[in-house]
Amino acid sequence: MKFPEGFRFSLLLAFLAGALCVLAFAPFSRGWLAPLSLALLFLLWKDETPRRAFFLGWSWGMGLMGFGVFWLHNSIAQFGGLNLPLAVFITLLFAAFLALFPGLAGWLANRWFHGCRARLLLAYPALWVLVEWSRSWLLTGFPWLSLGYAQIDSALAGYAPLLGIYGVSLAVALVAGALVLWRSPWILLLPVVGLGGLLLRQLAWVEPAGAPFVASLVQASIPQEKKWLPSQLRPTLEFYVGETEKLVHSRLVIWPETAVPAYADRVEKSFLQPLHEHLRAQGRDLLLGIPVREEDGRYFNSLLSLGASGRGRYDKRHLVPFGEFMPFATLLQPLVRMLAIPMSSFSAGDGRRPPLLQLAGHPAGMSICYEDAFPTETAQALPEAAFLVNASNDAWFGDSLAPHQHLEMARMRALENGRYMLRATNTGISAIMDEQGRVLESLPWGKRGVITGKVQPLAGSTPWARGGNWPLLLLTLLMLVAAYLRSPGGAPSRP
Repeated sequence: MKFPEGFRFSLLLAFLAGALCVLAFAPFSRGWLAPLSLALLFLLWKDETPRRAFFLGWSWGMGLMGFGVFWLHNSIAQFGGLNLPLAVFITLLFAAFLALFPGLAGWLANRWFHGCRARLLLAYPALWVLVEWSRSWLLTGFPWLSLGYAQIDSALAGYAPLLGIYGVSLAVALVAGALVLWRSPWILLLPVVGLGGLLLRQLAWVEPAGAPFVASLVQASIPQEKKWLPSQLRPTLEFYVGETEKLVHSRLVIWPETAVPAYADRVEKSFLQPLHEHLRAQGRDLLLGIPVREEDGRYFNSLLSLGASGRGRYDKRHLVPFGEFMPFATLLQPLVRMLAIPMSSFSAGDGRRPPLLQLAGHPAGMSICYEDAFPTETAQALPEAAFLVNASNDAWFGDSLAPHQHLEMARMRALENGRYMLRATNTGISAIMDEQGRVLESLPWGKRGVITGKVQPLAGSTPWARGGNWPLLLLTLLMLVAAYLRSPGGAPSRP
């Protein structure tokens, strides 16, 4: 496909703007780059045809996703058994698919909303949020690098308890639109949006539900390639138990996802039941990750609770496509054979029950690994949950951007729901976060050790936890109606 030379330069500029936006996210955390990057894309869209706006959005998306999720190639190559060039190709193909979403926003904006400046503050932001939201559920969803996450430490994060992560993305998009209109009075929207977020951040949406308790998270930092070796089972269990025994003042101890590298039925009598009775006698609780094998042949990625609060089990409900299950397995049988990924035949847990377990005398909201990337799934534990727990294993992605980006998302879940979040991981980054999403204690990637801190159980619900995404979706639809009515004739532009 041939483009004029001037437009090719615009495509390059859009790609560079998207790539630069990666720096807005953790571990770089230059959140101010997100609205600047998006403002440049809006500026490039402003006077283009819908077709060109699509390619500009796609190019921007390739810059963001191509660099932002490039870490996926590590797990595809190392654990999928593919050579590096093929793993890189598959990763870039996935990035190209994700880049279709900002491309679609550009096409829709310039196809149906044209000829009025208000689209920069109505149609562009509303469509941006709608495509981000669509990306979170379409084909099981991949909500990584939604722009709102980059604002976890900025004033704009104040919108999260009110409108959720996509409400924060809307604030970013409104700031971007105002920046494009910097010569008009609309530039005053910048301090208004910022001050609104700052004031919202001062509000207390929840209240204490009992006395604080001490919790500890154990990080074994076992390389993924060694984790499932039979010779590794005993030293792994000895490390976890040894560290747990030292934590006599911790009411709750958490081990990460699949911390026990053996099926639960194999170690039930020799390990799990004796450990449960020992902890119960001490008046303490333990939450550990372990795969569970049922008699009917199904396998689950699970969390088991042991100790004083009784035994319980949570099965992961939102599985990772191609990692924990193979979608359309019959059609994709050649790919199933080629990608020999271990532990890739899990069954999903029962999504009809709230994701709750009793820990430290309180109901706690459960999530395993990638589940905390989905806001509404985490919120299903509210209002009962007094705190949130996420057990993860980011060892699949090595020392890359992934663990930092994942922690950033967990922080947003804590802020949205007004709950402490305890995140225990195999190789890092383990962290204890408060209800404002602030990291109180953490253990960096690749370090073996334990972190301990006080956890305040909380009650009540944020507006977002009560209403979910519906108020925001209604707001974006109203913005689109207003933009359409202000467009000349309310008619679509040329293709």
